Amino acid sequence: MPRERLVVIGGDAAGMSAASQARRRRDPGDLEIVAFEQGRFTSYSACGIPYWIGGSVGGPDELVARSPEEHRKQGIDVRIRTRVTAIDLDSRTVHACDLEAGHEYDEHFDCLVYASGSVPIRPPIPGIDAAGVFGVQTLGDGAVLRDELDDSVRRVVIIGGGYIGLEIAEACQVRGLDVTVVDKAATPVGTFDPDIGSFIADAVRGMGISMILSDGAAEIETGSSGRAVAVHTEAGRRLPADLVVLGLGVRPNVSLAEEAGIPLGTSGGIAVDNRMRTQVEGVWAAGDCVESVHRLSGRRVVVALGTHANKQGRVVGINIGGGYATFPGVIGTAVTKVCDLEVARTGMSEAEADAAGFCYLTTAVDSTTRAGYFPGAEPIRTKLLAEKRTGRLLGAQIVGREGAAKRIDVLATAIWNEMHVDEILSLDLSYAPPFAPVWDPVLIAARKAFETVEADSRK
Repeated sequence: MPRERLVVIGGDAAGMSAASQARRRRDPGDLEIVAFEQGRFTSYSACGIPYWIGGSVGGPDELVARSPEEHRKQGIDVRIRTRVTAIDLDSRTVHACDLEAGHEYDEHFDCLVYASGSVPIRPPIPGIDAAGVFGVQTLGDGAVLRDELDDSVRRVVIIGGGYIGLEIAEACQVRGLDVTVVDKAATPVGTFDPDIGSFIADAVRGMGISMILSDGAAEIETGSSGRAVAVHTEAGRRLPADLVVLGLGVRPNVSLAEEAGIPLGTSGGIAVDNRMRTQVEGVWAAGDCVESVHRLSGRRVVVALGTHANKQGRVVGINIGGGYATFPGVIGTAVTKVCDLEVARTGMSEAEADAAGFCYLTTAVDSTTRAGYFPGAEPIRTKLLAEKRTGRLLGAQIVGREGAAKRIDVLATAIWNEMHVDEILSLDLSYAPPFAPVWDPVLIAARKAFETVEADSRK
């Protein structure tokens, strides 16, 4: 009996997790695995790119969890610098182009894993494709940007105040550059409520980064060489720039799938079931390019995070390997460091809860990360959204200094398990003065939320 062939499009988290899991369960005599990656790196930490640019960590090799050579030793035929340009579902082939040699060829598949990730959002404004304008999505992108930040660069403009935009802004500021962030929204990082977003904006400005809000980019001015020299805003500002970085977030990289006839979902990501199967027999998808079910709202959403990509790829690989696995959905948990501020969120924001039709109450409490008398105690604000009447936790946001952000994991676990704030209030959390007050900020916030729900129910 001839062996099956698995083709994987995309050599990062989702694609290589799928390939590795499938290989663990099926040996090369039973399943041949070919993985295409248009860059030079596989299985790397894209989240580490801003910290490499800022000099906090080394790279690029230090950001690679498993190189192409290591994958090949495991029996996976990894072909880097090779772009898949078309998928033919009728003939069960992909058309590939070797970017170094210029050679084009077709590769047959029995099973296909589509894990092409995402691409930076590029607003349709004049000059967006000019030289000197960079998106930062792949490790290769990060390497190019880092090389560009030479002695000739003094002024950097970041278009967009999302996670990646602010992380790159900090990295550039640490390198001694003059950095401006421009964003159409009134507060940065739109997944946070405005009251928390204002804390983030203050922290960014406090580090010496200029932040222009409620004013989007309208045009990128280019010089005689065709390179970006300034960003013009909708309000008429001209922001001189030696280099422009796009920090507007990402969108699913689904053009190949769409052209091939692989159905998309309502969110714009590839439609998959809980086993990560598309609606085409033998075709699977995982990572930033797929949509997931939000466990609270039930809506289809695209959440581009490496945590989900690795888990989804693992599910694909187990299923292709003959096992049974499912991906149960997402609740939007995310964390980042902005300057010396730690910010985290899980569940739904107020805007998301409104859109989903929930009736809810909000509470926000201020506390300290350690016992107030202990050296190093830092302020922390914890905001909770609780469903009216029931008190079920719907969302949480945390902003604070060192030791604040990872407390979000307790609240993410509570939301995942549909806990109510009175149950969270009774959790047996650890206590010692170097780590927390006797009432941990999570417990203080839950107590306040419970009191708010109880008072509202008596109305």
